Amino acid sequence: MESAPPPAPPAEEPHYLGHRDRLRDKFAEAGGDALPDYELLELLLFRAIPRRDVKPLAKALIRRFGSLAEVLGAERARLLEVGGIGPGVVADLKLVEAAGRRLARGAIRERDVLTSWSALSEYLRATMAFAPREEFRILFLDKRNHLIADEVQGRGTVDHTPVYPREVARRALELSATAIILAHNHPSGDPKPSAADVSMTREIVSVLAPLNIVVHDHIIMARNGHASLKGLKLI
Repeated sequence: MESAPPPAPPAEEPHYLGHRDRLRDKFAEAGGDALPDYELLELLLFRAIPRRDVKPLAKALIRRFGSLAEVLGAERARLLEVGGIGPGVVADLKLVEAAGRRLARGAIRERDVLTSWSALSEYLRATMAFAPREEFRILFLDKRNHLIADEVQGRGTVDHTPVYPREVARRALELSATAIILAHNHPSGDPKPSAADVSMTREIVSVLAPLNIVVHDHIIMARNGHASLKGLKLI
């Protein structure tokens, strides 16, 4: 009588499953500040890519775009150029980007924006600093310097966005704003204001002054920092 064959050894779990558990535990115990960008990105990729080691993909994205913030802010088409990235992954990344913007915006709602400058800077950084093209944004404020509306007035190329001072004035009057803060980004990474930035800001100030609408500042955001035209005494 033939003996029964020995039982097959238990199948080994894919190595990445243990890594996922360890990374989740690390995040739970130490928080996000203890993790480098690529590990936070791995955690984001776990949901969209359940059966694959995503560490190489996370590192490839960081190499391609520079940082977690730049991955989240990248254009959808550019993300899809990376091997292993599909529409589901892009949708998850853009959801996290939108949530981060909403969280940052909540920090300046119903508060005096001028006394919440660090929160304002964080909000503008999350919203604009890593955008691939220039955006011109206006924060419209009431007499208490509380935010009425935050609107993108124009999007342009990598180094230029057309701005029309009379359109800025018209919108401020529509919203009954008594003050505004201008903001735009420099995709080059250098926040230093150009001569055109200064000239355009001064023109907006001159158009709004007779309407008793104050321009508190013009802030230029970039991935390498930000610049305040008011702080630089350029307005």
